[in-house]
Amino acid sequence: MGEFVTSGNWWQYAACRSAEPDLFFPISAKGRSQLDVARAKMVCGRCPVCSQCLDYALATGQSHGIWGGLTEMERQLLPARVSKDPYRNQSRQAAKL
Repeated sequence: MGEFVTSGNWWQYAACRSAEPDLFFPISAKGRSQLDVARAKMVCGRCPVCSQCLDYALATGQSHGIWGGLTEMERQLLPARVSKDPYRNQSRQAAKL
């Protein structure tokens, strides 16, 4: 993989940058929203930085939306990841702004 995979600017390469943002934040997990979830996951499926997105969501506690191809509930079902948190300092700095 390229340098973008490990850079802090991974989001610049995200496939979702050209998609409708609301697609990644469905109102519910039922009904018509299921179609939106499926469409969002299709975008994630072709994204070169999908795993970085998921790592970011888990490290920063994103509780809403589809991140790294997973819904909120799917992320909650993941086993806890034990790794260095490259985003912890970024999220703390952002909170200070």
